Amino acid sequence: MARVRVLLVEDSLTIRRHLAEIVEGDPDLELVGEAADGRMAIELCQRLRPDVVSMDMMMPVMTGLSAAEYIMAYCPTPILIVSASTNRGELFKTYDALAAGAVDVLDKSRGGDGDREWAALFVSRLKMTARIKVITHPRARLRDTAPDADAPSPADRAPCRVVALGASTGGPAAVARILGALPSDFPVPILLVVHIAAPFDIALAEWLDEQSSLRVAAARDGEPLPRPGQARVIMAPPDRHLLVERDLVRLSDAPERHCCRPSVDVLFESLAREHGERAAACLLTGMGRDGAQGLLAVRRAGGATLAQDEETSVVYGMPKEAALIGAPQRVLPLGDIAPALRAIASRKWLAS
Repeated sequence: MARVRVLLVEDSLTIRRHLAEIVEGDPDLELVGEAADGRMAIELCQRLRPDVVSMDMMMPVMTGLSAAEYIMAYCPTPILIVSASTNRGELFKTYDALAAGAVDVLDKSRGGDGDREWAALFVSRLKMTARIKVITHPRARLRDTAPDADAPSPADRAPCRVVALGASTGGPAAVARILGALPSDFPVPILLVVHIAAPFDIALAEWLDEQSSLRVAAARDGEPLPRPGQARVIMAPPDRHLLVERDLVRLSDAPERHCCRPSVDVLFESLAREHGERAAACLLTGMGRDGAQGLLAVRRAGGATLAQDEETSVVYGMPKEAALIGAPQRVLPLGDIAPALRAIASRKWLAS
């Protein structure tokens, strides 16, 4: 089997050589090039056509964000961001790179006793990222469709009380696109779980807030679920499950589900219990199976259920698991999800 061809992009010679040693030490990987800045990364990516790029964010000449945007526009290649960025501005650049098409993000090794474990994680992330089929950004345009103005509004369908979104790999970009396509007067609150590794999880809500006309903030335990007409987006904070109990937003330190905390299943299942047919849930791109059973619980309770399709998913894992068990009523391209949510919120929706 052919080895995975890796391009390393890192301005620190010491770190770059350490990464190179890790890559060269794995029999399934092949180091095809090294770049010290974003401009060199673009040149090598176009010439060498690697299977995967390991990309630092903060570099001279051209930043990792600028390089990632160019690569995804003109020679789409799976990109793993490897960064030690922890301040707000640098984290926002990381989210922007994910929105531009980068696949995943990994915190840099802190050295010391944990370096061997980090090296194994780095190798596994490179291999996983290389397997993902990426699309061209920004020249590829996903189809945006308006909801059918003539769609029937069944009199016996209860009005939607709450919408929940769940996502993992590829999630920041997908969620940003959906929220950016919803109006500021979207009538019902949106609860959100996104799997993203620490420390990149700490400022994601702030970044999403800047991408959307809806207000986005991390959940606070015990706050009331916003009433219809006072909608905003409430996101699970790092390492806490998000759920709804008696119209209160609750946070939990309960054990992980599917190796995840926060878990999409925990959120979706709480909505099925609390709001039944007045709940709507949407499962987006991501690896694994978190959210599939929860989406099915919402459907069985009479709620509206959506899942992202394979073609527009960065990783068709979680939505696929949901589709296999019949959890989504509709499987839609990413560009169709915001219009569908508008239709659900306005009761212009028919369960299939």
